[in-house]
Amino acid sequence: MTFDSVPQNAVEVKLDGLTLEIPAERRTLGGICSYLESVALHQQRILCSLAVDGAPINLTQPPDDAKSFASVEAETMGLSDVPSQLIKAALAQTLSLRDRVQSAVGVVLINERKQALELWWGLSLALKEPLLTLSLLPENVYVVTEGQASLTQLRKWQLEQLGAVIQDVNNACEWDGATALSDVLEARVLPWIDKLHTSLNLWHETMQMNTRATVAKSKSAH
Repeated sequence: MTFDSVPQNAVEVKLDGLTLEIPAERRTLGGICSYLESVALHQQRILCSLAVDGAPINLTQPPDDAKSFASVEAETMGLSDVPSQLIKAALAQTLSLRDRVQSAVGVVLINERKQALELWWGLSLALKEPLLTLSLLPENVYVVTEGQASLTQLRKWQLEQLGAVIQDVNNACEWDGATALSDVLEARVLPWIDKLHTSLNLWHETMQMNTRATVAKSKSAH
């Protein structure tokens, strides 16, 4: 039984924890997503997460309506929250990448050379994803103190470091056998991901502390 074939009140829709009444003509998942987006924009906010029956879905590519569902929950964020959300997204990407690389360390040892290389080539394309997400951050979210590099310079260094890591793995791919590839994934790629995750986590915590301090200062002023 699909959503189109059930009464409107059979599906619970929430936005930021509040239940919404959905217009009758919006009784498809695509219609609900579009309606939630319009409500968020009317409030000068942005839809940042969406879950169907508790499972997160891609906001830009929601699933079709072939499967039945009972609930849709969405969350929004203000424009000032965008930088923090971008860093959170990059953090999630680093965790996902770490799991994939950690799995690959063992998988390449039991696969044929061609399969191992294909696995690495796929990973090499994905490694830049957190950096691409961070590239969307405006310069003014990074507070530079005396002696520190600018955000632009940090981005260049991160890309250079990633390039060096990928080159080291590519060099290991030229060796016969999968042991060299497994070793370099563990010795070079995993530490790079861990270092990136640690720096992002620290940046996110610092940003949250600054936000709380700004809010507290604003309240005390009033």
